[in-house]
Amino acid sequence: MAGKNTTVPKFGIKDKLGYMFGDFGNDFTFILSSMMLMKFYSDVMGVDVKLVGIMMMVARIVDAFTDVTMGQIVDRSKPGKKGKFLPWIKRMSGFVALASFLMYASWFAEMPMGFKIAWMFGTYLLWGSIFYTSINIPYGSMASAISGDPKERAELSNWRTIGATLAGTFIGVVLPLIVYYQDADGNQVLSGSKMTIAALICSIGAVVCYMLCYNMLTERVKVEQKTDKFNLGELLKSIVTNKALIGIVVCSILALLVQLTMQGMTTYVFPNYFGNVQAQSASGMVGMVITFLLASVIVKLQMKVGRKELSAIFSLFGAAVFFIVWLTHTTNAWVFVVFYALAYVGVGGFSLICWAMITDVIDDTEVQTGERSDGSIYAVYSFARKLGQAASSGLTGFLLSLVGYTAATQFDPEVTKGIFNLSCLVPAGGFLLLALALWFVYPLNKKRVENNAKILAEKAEKAGK
Repeated sequence: MAGKNTTVPKFGIKDKLGYMFGDFGNDFTFILSSMMLMKFYSDVMGVDVKLVGIMMMVARIVDAFTDVTMGQIVDRSKPGKKGKFLPWIKRMSGFVALASFLMYASWFAEMPMGFKIAWMFGTYLLWGSIFYTSINIPYGSMASAISGDPKERAELSNWRTIGATLAGTFIGVVLPLIVYYQDADGNQVLSGSKMTIAALICSIGAVVCYMLCYNMLTERVKVEQKTDKFNLGELLKSIVTNKALIGIVVCSILALLVQLTMQGMTTYVFPNYFGNVQAQSASGMVGMVITFLLASVIVKLQMKVGRKELSAIFSLFGAAVFFIVWLTHTTNAWVFVVFYALAYVGVGGFSLICWAMITDVIDDTEVQTGERSDGSIYAVYSFARKLGQAASSGLTGFLLSLVGYTAATQFDPEVTKGIFNLSCLVPAGGFLLLALALWFVYPLNKKRVENNAKILAEKAEKAGK
């Protein structure tokens, strides 16, 4: 890896906004899938929630191959005028958007169940395991190519989470107000045709954001093309012996379990338990507010306290809040929104930090081994995040089925009570496990991160001479 190219523009707000738009585009389809896909297929298409969860877990097995393959493709791609990573954003954006839209094909609602299941599996695999992977791996990998400075990388992580929050706000706040209708019994029911239109809007928004990302970002740290022969055995060995990578993988799985369960269960607890989609919309808004408030102080906090240390504190706080709301067993939707906002401090805090943590892992790997493999390491990290997504979807689908949830029973008192319990206890347990993993499994504390940055800065200075 060579040093910074002094002929390119200095790191600044344009880079931060560009990186923000990248995850804005990603999460237009990712969060839509996490929050709405299971409910769409169970309530509109009539597919069993357990089967939807199984599909999401099967797709993650496919991802074990596609993520690593894409990581190798990225590492071995030759840098061009726009760099090594950015060209993939432009190249694959349209495919991601189209596949996402096709997942919500409500016009097939009256087709035979076998056809609907095949369509669900096919479009989901195309979107998540192939096209989303082909854009997400290079997008995440290029953070270390935008800047080599730990503080600037922390800012990129900050702005990436802001982008995700903006997409999540649109999906969590606006969509509930337009995709539901009230049936003859006064229940809030998901509309298939409106959901399809919403998916189209999100796909268009994703492409616009991807193009803004492509045109605003600058890769200023040169990452060389890998030309050595690919050795799967060596790759697997490097993964299982990399303590920092194992640590961030475990933490990412648990963090996604918490975040996506929180987001996904809002589509059940508010319309089914509380009967209040307005409060569901408000819960999406408070997530944005909390994230923006944290974003204003998070860089200074993590530079002072440490990323690992601060994330553990946030996680313990989130666990405590969800346990308290479960004990109260409130029937007031707006009281639940307040608790949800407090718990979101745990999610928002970790989300603002985690993208800088993966660049810390990439740096630590280079210090320990002498080799830099941004694409491959990020591919493993991305796969871990997808495992977290699958664990959330699979577990949610299984537990909803366990409490008796179907399209026919979704408003039965015993079922809605079970929905409330799931909405509190699953995130509480996930938060607690995340805090333990951060403290005892993830090894990169503040002192080690700062020492790695110093070593690599000296290495880059010598290489530039």
